[in-house]
Amino acid sequence: MLLLGIDVGTSFIKVSAVDAATGTTVATGQYPDTEVPIDAPAPGWAEQSPDTWWANVQQAILTMTASYDFDAQDIRAIGIAYQMHGLVLVDENRKVLRPAIIWCDSRAVTYGEQAFATIGKQHCLSKLLNSPGNFTAAKLAWVKEHEPHIYKQIHYAMLPGDFIAMELTAEITTTSSALSEGIFWDFEKSDLSTEVLDYFGFDPQFIPPVRPVFSPHGYLKKEVADKLGLKAGIPVSYKAGDQPNNAFSLGVVNPGEVAAGAGTSGVIYGVSDKLVWDRESRINSFAHVNHNSEQTRIGVLMCINGAGSLNNWVHHTITPNTAYNRMNDAAARIAVGAEGLTVLPFGNGAERMLGNKLVGAHMHHLDFNRHTQDHVYRAVQEGIAFAFRYGLDIMRENGMQPSIIRAGRASLFLSPVFQEAFVSITRVPVALYDSDGSVGAALGAGLGAKIFASEQEAVGNRQPLMFIEPEKRDDYEDSYNRWLQLLNNRLEAGNDAAPVLAPEGIEPKETF
Repeated sequence: MLLLGIDVGTSFIKVSAVDAATGTTVATGQYPDTEVPIDAPAPGWAEQSPDTWWANVQQAILTMTASYDFDAQDIRAIGIAYQMHGLVLVDENRKVLRPAIIWCDSRAVTYGEQAFATIGKQHCLSKLLNSPGNFTAAKLAWVKEHEPHIYKQIHYAMLPGDFIAMELTAEITTTSSALSEGIFWDFEKSDLSTEVLDYFGFDPQFIPPVRPVFSPHGYLKKEVADKLGLKAGIPVSYKAGDQPNNAFSLGVVNPGEVAAGAGTSGVIYGVSDKLVWDRESRINSFAHVNHNSEQTRIGVLMCINGAGSLNNWVHHTITPNTAYNRMNDAAARIAVGAEGLTVLPFGNGAERMLGNKLVGAHMHHLDFNRHTQDHVYRAVQEGIAFAFRYGLDIMRENGMQPSIIRAGRASLFLSPVFQEAFVSITRVPVALYDSDGSVGAALGAGLGAKIFASEQEAVGNRQPLMFIEPEKRDDYEDSYNRWLQLLNNRLEAGNDAAPVLAPEGIEPKETF
């Protein structure tokens, strides 16, 4: 018996077929071969076509079935992981009304800030666990004001995973986890936030029916099944945002467990059994995949928009003929600190942990006579690791004290330089797993279809590939302090930007 996982990423679609009995991956597919662009019709905007996502999902599945010797008719359930916080709008005929406004789009920041002030900081943080910020609800408010001709045609407002499930099944549903990431969910009432809906003037009918994360969200249409070589009528039995799904795939389901990812964005994601929130809303709290009325499981998320996206930009723009593994090897030839070259990695939209400010990416102290492309590779990876340290200190301030961080051995965590910089500056050991979003989605589908009896059976027995232990390194601390000073200088240079200081009172636990 096989399970199909679909990961709707920003850069491409990844699919995996997983053997339910052994948990092993029997086939994978990816489409397209080159990364899907993000459209930016105006500064700070970021859009993609949902119809393109769906076309790429189909092509990824067809690529997988054509490339591996297995029987796709053995697939018994489908799970979906998706890029978080996006806004997809469809009319009553299930036709897309406009391009999706995706996670790193910054146009709606002021709408969220105004809602935060008017609804009230205490109400938002205690009930929504976040400020409305730049999330899905605020993006819908932007559409309401600027595109009224679109707004009046809306039948449902969805997250990206809801849209892909709709195309597979013709049913439209959502989950409390999805609604919490869109800032539509009241955790005290365990229901839609009437305050958010009333403030923005949204019709509650825009919100699809709410179902548990692990449950059938529809059944595969015959015409889609026939096209893709799958069995008609199998359930789409799991939908989750990419970061909760990444944590689930790593077995991070219990309070105190922590995951990290360093793909397009950089994320640290921990699980709490309390309704926790950051007083400045610099990090976010959402319903984890296993949160329900019987158990509180809150995913506390720190996100850096510009992480792997910066490394990718360097790869494609500065050295397009250099493979990532060669970039990593070249970075390892340069000493810690990259001989003074320092990079701020904040070039992919407003950064939540910096107060929703558009800081931009910056390269400082470049010396034409000294620095080479190898120094750039090193400085980029260190700059991303330093941003992780900054965000982790905010999480520590909010009670998250990880003794170990789990991550998939993928993206930046393939680089020995990044691995070393990450553990040295955070002072937390890392366990690396063979894991990706599509595999997690497949395992989630098995749990949602009751093929697995428990979370433990689905993901609890996975073993790490390797451990990376930190060492006390003054050279990394010195480089981080220079990086932090440059960040403050940059923010102070803005017309309306207040300095962002290191989180107060946070000292990493000494374990050396």
